[in-house]
Parts: sequence; structure tokens; C-alpha cells
Amino acid sequence: MVTSIHGTPVVPGLAFGPVLVATSEVSPEAVARYGDGGHVDAAAALAAYDDAVALVADGFRAKAAVTTGATAEVLTASAGLATDRGLRAAVRKNLNAGQPLLPSVEAAVEQFVTVFAGMGGLMAERVTDLRDIHGRVVARLVGEPEPGVPAPTSPSILVAADLAPADTAGLDPSLVMAIVTERGGPTSHTAIIARQLGIPCVVGAAGAIAALDGRTALVDGQTGAIEVDPDEAKAADRVAEDRSERAALASWSGPGGTADGRPVKLLANVADAASAGAATKEPVTGIGLFRTELCFLDRETEPSVEEQAAIYTAVLEPFAGEGRYVVVRTLDAGSDKPIAFATHPDEENPALGVRGLRLSFADPGLLDRQLDAIAIAAERTGTECWVMAPMVATVAEARDFGAAVRKRGLKPGVMVEVPSAALLAHQVLEEVDFLSIGTNDLTQYTMAADRMATDLAHLTDPWQPAVLQLVAITAEAGRRARKPVGVCGEAAADPLLACVLVGLGITSLSMASAAVRSVGARVADVTFAVCEEMAHAALAAVDPATAREAARALLP
Repeated sequence: MVTSIHGTPVVPGLAFGPVLVATSEVSPEAVARYGDGGHVDAAAALAAYDDAVALVADGFRAKAAVTTGATAEVLTASAGLATDRGLRAAVRKNLNAGQPLLPSVEAAVEQFVTVFAGMGGLMAERVTDLRDIHGRVVARLVGEPEPGVPAPTSPSILVAADLAPADTAGLDPSLVMAIVTERGGPTSHTAIIARQLGIPCVVGAAGAIAALDGRTALVDGQTGAIEVDPDEAKAADRVAEDRSERAALASWSGPGGTADGRPVKLLANVADAASAGAATKEPVTGIGLFRTELCFLDRETEPSVEEQAAIYTAVLEPFAGEGRYVVVRTLDAGSDKPIAFATHPDEENPALGVRGLRLSFADPGLLDRQLDAIAIAAERTGTECWVMAPMVATVAEARDFGAAVRKRGLKPGVMVEVPSAALLAHQVLEEVDFLSIGTNDLTQYTMAADRMATDLAHLTDPWQPAVLQLVAITAEAGRRARKPVGVCGEAAADPLLACVLVGLGITSLSMASAAVRSVGARVADVTFAVCEEMAHAALAAVDPATAREAARALLP
């Protein structure tokens, strides 16, 4: 009998309770009753498909409308994928070839699943989304409720092969105590949304359903360990202790810094005006990552300079005032975030293709108009505005971008996501005023491992010593140049890793608003000297698990 399993930890916290297994199947009886649908011709069948897709997309948009940040981003992207014209064309082709509607939809989805999986990188992440959309469309066609997570009637541990964005976004943290999935990695949609909701989460736990179905479990989101049917009294004591610690963390109110007074700026990652407003309720000194591309995922045409300026103004306005600032990232379109007016269709490997700053190489006006809009918003609000470019790979790219930003009276910086930018950080900092490390992509590109490949989750862990070495190189370049170097990837939301990053020389940490207090409290509990010891221990480790344990052992 299995007594424990292990996965990749992504959201810290302990939870104990009965297991609730989520499935995504539509009733086979309903599918059998539907048969060929009884449509008079291919056009009628396609019209039924269009109606079902519209309902599914409306459901995604409705959920996105009542949430913010990363959750809204993921749901909006799913709505766009559901109504994708390429997917519809594949369904129409199958119908015209004489296939009934349900097989036509299934074949079209599997065609795109094969394409996305073959692309690797961030596009492979959309495979889960596609299969979720398929199940929802089929349910709508056969007259069944859309599949998803069963509503728990009491606090439970949710276990699934994987969770689609719509499922994760609708979870009630008061009833779902922890999430365990068999697939996914540290930067999967499930992990990102769970982090925003503050639900302890472990992903990539192979065999979780078979081991946990019908059992109780103690889930440790800090270590990735999952105990099966543990001693109830001991488990309850551990959870109570963890809750007490987390309650103390939640009461932390800043300012950011170590126990001996070394300042560490704590910032929020936002996607729109709503998430920026929510961030003002947390002890942050500003926004460390405004993902501008998320404002335009559903736009067919490029918004005007004035339209963009109005959007940016709403985000910058709450952070006007001395000592506060907003870091705006220019369009990071491409890969898993295609935007109709900007990205290149049909790239063989979009994660390594024309994305981010590279879009401006062929269309410099795209970047110029966005920078003009940002400058207008900064002038209107009086907010200190820093601007950074994603996917910078060379010193020349940094030089050209820095000049364009300075010409508009703004402070230029670049994202460090490509290993070459980390290795040349000292030269890059001669051209710009700050660096911000995007650990999600930096980890993927450093380890040559698809972020969504469950079998490679151990490689896409930001605790990988090779990734930490690149962070250390970048931070040291910042120290020598006396310029700030921050982290705005998901790694910044890990309280333990935050201490290591500070020890490496990182000067600011930007994260989902929900993680700010726990990170701030953990950093405030240790001296800078301890942070440095933790950093050295993590760098000397041979793998992520060893690095975590070595760093944790040095906590007071």
C-alpha cells in the first residue's frame, strides 16, 4: 500500500482532509443518445457547433469578468481558443468529408493537440485547455452540464490528472484546502491560479489519483510531499501549527526588508486596472510587472495610442506619489499569448520565435506607438514609470530599446529571460537603468525543458542551481553597476526562495498580490547574512530538492 507520493511544490501550506477526485468526462449515455445529432447537412451541424462554442466562450468570459490578474488572463485566453477560426475550419473540413459532428469536433481538437504538443514550450501548455474546451463543447451539444470539478460539500483535498483554467479559477479556498495534480509544472495555469488564490498546491504528482482516491491526505505545498492516510491527530496538529504561522504572516504590514534593516522592495504583478487597484491594498511600493499584452488578447486590431494611454493611465494612477513606481512591460505577445494584430501565425516553435521585443524588428511602429502611449499615461498621472522590454537577447537590442525609452523621458530596463542576457548583464546594464528577471522563461530556456512537460518538472523548477547561478551573475552585475535588479517571475512568490534571492543580491521582488505578506514576513524574519548563507547553500546543491532543504535548514 502506498503511504506517500511526491510532486513539485508550487504554493506553500499544509492541508489535511478527505480526497475529492475531479474528472472531466461527459456522460457516455448522453453521447450515445446524441448519436450523429440528426443534422440535415454539414452546414446545420456547423451551426450547432458555433452555438455550442459561443456558450462555452461566454462562460469563460463571464468567469473572467468577476476576477482579476492571472486568473482573468487565463480565462480570456481560453475564450479566444474556444472560438479559434483555425479550429472551426478543421471541424468544417471534417463535416464536409462526411463525418458526424461529435467525431468531427474530436478529430479537429486532436489535430490541434498534436500540433501544440509538437511545438513544445508554452504552446504545449494549451493542450490541457484544448481538451477542456472539447469536453465543454461536447457537453453543450448533447445537452449535459459542462464538465468540471465537483462542488465539495465539506473541506477537501482536490486531486485531478490536470485542471483546466475554468476549473481552477472557480475554486472556493474555504472548501478546497489543497490541490494535487498528476500533470503540470511550476508555471502551469493550475499553479499560477492556485498561487493567486492562496491554495496550497503540488503538481506533477504521478499516480496521485490511484494512490489517493477514497483516502485522506496530508499535502505539504512547501516540500511537495503527500502522505496517504496519515495519523489524524498528528496531521491535525501540523496543520494547526501551519495555519498559525500563516496567520502571523498575513498580519505583516511592511515595509519590505530583512531583520537587520536591509531594504527589499516588494511589488505586485498586475494585468489591468482592477488588479492594480487590488494591489494597493497590500504593503507594496508599486507594480513590478504590468503585463500590457493581457489588455489586448481579444483585440483583432491594434488599439490607437489614445486607447492605450487610457488603459495605462488607469493602471498607473493608483501608484502616483513619492516612493512609488510602476514597471511597464512592453508587449510580450507571441508563444502562448498570441495577439491578432501583433504576432506571427504558424510559427514552428513560437516559444523560440518572434515574440516580445522581436515583434518590433519588422514593425518598429508597434513599439513606438506603445511607448508614446505609456509616456502620455505617465505624464497624465505623474507616476514614476519604468519601462522594460521582454525577450532581450543582445546588448544591441538593449541599447536601441534604452534609447527609445529615454527619448520619451522614461526609465529603461530589460527582462532577463534569455540566458545570454544574464551572461552579458554587466554590458546590458551599460545601456539600461535596471534589470528584471523573469524566472519562468529563464528556467525553461536554461534547462532546455518544456515548462508544461510533467516528466521534466524537476528541470523547470526555479530552484535549479544552474538557474540560481544565472540569477547570481545578473545580481552581481547590478551591484557593480549600482543599478537595481529585481525578480518578477513566479519564483518571487515563494517565501523561502525569496530569502535566497535576496541573499543573491536581488533588490526587489514582484509577485501576485496574494503572496506579498507571506514573502515580506519571511524575509523580515532573517538577517541579510542569513539570506547570503541560504543563497550559498542553494548554489552548492545538486538539485532543487537538496537546494530547498539546504536553505530551509538555515532558517532561524
